[in-house]
Amino acid sequence: MYDLLIKHARMAADEIIDIAIVDGKIAAMGCLEKATAKETIHLDRNVFVSAGWIDGHTHCYPNSPIYNDEPDAIGVTGGVTTVIDAGSTGADDVDDFAKIAKNCKTEVRALLNISRIGLLRQNELADKNDIDLTLAKDAVERHPDFVVGLKARMSGSVIGENGLAPLKSAKQLQHDCGCLPLMVHVGNAPPTLEDIAVLLGEGDILTHCFNDKPNRILTPDGKLRDAVKAAMERGMLLDIGHGSASFSFDVAEMSINQGILPDIISSDIYCKNRINGPVFGLAHLMSMFFTLGLSHEQIIERVTTNVAHALRLETKGQLALGSDADLTLYDIEQTQVTFTDTEGDTRTGEQRFAPLAAIVGGEMTLTEKGQTHHVFNS
Repeated sequence: MYDLLIKHARMAADEIIDIAIVDGKIAAMGCLEKATAKETIHLDRNVFVSAGWIDGHTHCYPNSPIYNDEPDAIGVTGGVTTVIDAGSTGADDVDDFAKIAKNCKTEVRALLNISRIGLLRQNELADKNDIDLTLAKDAVERHPDFVVGLKARMSGSVIGENGLAPLKSAKQLQHDCGCLPLMVHVGNAPPTLEDIAVLLGEGDILTHCFNDKPNRILTPDGKLRDAVKAAMERGMLLDIGHGSASFSFDVAEMSINQGILPDIISSDIYCKNRINGPVFGLAHLMSMFFTLGLSHEQIIERVTTNVAHALRLETKGQLALGSDADLTLYDIEQTQVTFTDTEGDTRTGEQRFAPLAAIVGGEMTLTEKGQTHHVFNS
């Protein structure tokens, strides 16, 4: 007998299947007509089910003095089963964050800031004394399941006079830690994006990829920079990391029209841009990509399979036997919705993702809409 049986789960490709869960894992899939379970959920056929959504770039360490939030406020309450904090903590405070994470309904993982102080201040990489690779490596080894990668913010305002030295340190730490994924923030120069991209390739993620700052991925005439193209050919991935200052519709449209699609859709969310916008939540940004020409399936891939692969979350991001029983239940609402980029530009869409529930390890949390929506026929 299964622990939980979900009947009539509708996939993004419109296939209808049943999903059975035992001990927090997916135990069976397909047409399970004779299956029995301790609990059975019969879904309304308008409800979609996907692997649990993963937000690959958030700031949810509650004790951060600059960018903070509660993991569950950006996680299960919005249909997101796993959140990745992108560098809020370094070696000095990652232990505290790991303790907090254990008490969350949402699965929480961290990219360790290569600065030991994390985001204690905006220029965490300006003092070379804060980049201690021995302390960082020890932190990674203390939390092999919690720390899934590294983060280096390579903006002039963050690194001060240190140039490319912090990124070179990050690449050394990446190597010393078994080639962990490395997310690199790109903002205002120096250093230039060309100089940054030369050092990136397989295992690296360039975040804020569609920003419209002078250091953007496109040249002034709208073509992909050669150095970025070469890094992508070496395996570097592109992450949205929308945030409060790092996403332009113009850049996104020019890029996508050339076939330059993001590999990962992430929010760069924290309490202020969640409450006041323009981020609001991962579902809002996923919906935005309908207006940019991506299909339902393409959007889901970028918050499940792609991000799980990029961050080596081997048991997440897919509906497969033996995978973690992390699922998102959602509707596609046909309604007019306005999206605003970080330049103040707007676009209007006609449909949006409406998360109804998050299932993490077989345990369900209904969203606010899920509590009032007729989700189940049971």
